[in-house]
Amino acid sequence: MLNKAIRALYTTNLGVKKDERVLVFTDTVLPGEDAAEKDKNRRQALVGLARQVADVGSEVCQNITFLTYPSLRSHGSEPPQDIWQAAFGAEVVKELEDVTLLEKLINKEEIDEFLKRTIRSIIEPNKANAVDVIIALSNYSTSHTKFRDLLTNICKTRYASMPLFDEAMFYGPMQVDWKALETRTNDLAACMNNAEQVFITASNGTDLIIEIKGRKILTDTGNLTSPGAFGNLPAGEIFVAPVEGTTEGIMVLEWAPTARLTSPVTVKIEKGLVKDITGNDPYAKKLGNKLKENPDFRNIAELGIGTNDMAKKADNILESEKILGTIHIAFGDNSTFGGNVRTPFHQDFVIFNPTVKIVKAKEQKIILQQGRFLF
Repeated sequence: MLNKAIRALYTTNLGVKKDERVLVFTDTVLPGEDAAEKDKNRRQALVGLARQVADVGSEVCQNITFLTYPSLRSHGSEPPQDIWQAAFGAEVVKELEDVTLLEKLINKEEIDEFLKRTIRSIIEPNKANAVDVIIALSNYSTSHTKFRDLLTNICKTRYASMPLFDEAMFYGPMQVDWKALETRTNDLAACMNNAEQVFITASNGTDLIIEIKGRKILTDTGNLTSPGAFGNLPAGEIFVAPVEGTTEGIMVLEWAPTARLTSPVTVKIEKGLVKDITGNDPYAKKLGNKLKENPDFRNIAELGIGTNDMAKKADNILESEKILGTIHIAFGDNSTFGGNVRTPFHQDFVIFNPTVKIVKAKEQKIILQQGRFLF
């Protein structure tokens, strides 16, 4: 059954053709890396699963490359040079190196409009050398990277981002009715289109106001068959980059990205930034220390709403953020989906059974009532 589910990833979600080039990559656990034993085991299993995805893919298409690289420790970090070379081709990487731009890209340094044009002038003439499809099975997400952005927007590479993936997802959220999911997700996006403010409350004490005026509502439907398509697998959400500096309120976390907290952690948000984190669970200190590394890590980067009725597991953020009727809020980078903050960090947190109200053209509308859609 697993091999059949993997083939469906290639044929149904990505529409891979026999003559296309596919790159599958994953990351390995660093010696001494700070991770719970259960998480280490999942990550080690992910490496083997990624290799199996590549092996099964060789039955679908003729040109499969499989690579691994050492963990980069956080979501949103740019992959290393050998991954860039496998994806874009040696000529592009050499030209970027010659003008000292590859290092800037990998380090997520600020890039002005002139340098952006230079990068495009290097990649555009060589885009035919880029791979057609990427299956990113690294534990740490490459979704919010310039690597992904350049591949999908210039080279029109189709990109499946699958961080934190585990085999069980093939039998759960990947078995969703994809057509029904796409319809539901697009309908929700249409409902939220042109909304100016979002009010979110939950019984756990979460109470947030988020401004999204002028920001595009994006969809993740699992249909990655069009040139340049990008999304998570498993899929099922709408998402938007809040206007920087506008989010206010309290966010109460009951789950870390891969485990239930022993007690709630309260996040105070002011002017679009995490102001304070309190709670008795050790994760409160761990998250607080992470956000101290860089002021941009505190940015309220994303608001998402889950639309996958086959997603059930709460202990893995890749699946839990897709659960039908949940919302998720992310901190850090939003530069690749309509925001202005570019930083090597992006972390989502899920809130269950929320009530969500939007304001559009001075009219208020409740679209979620304690996790149940009303639109």
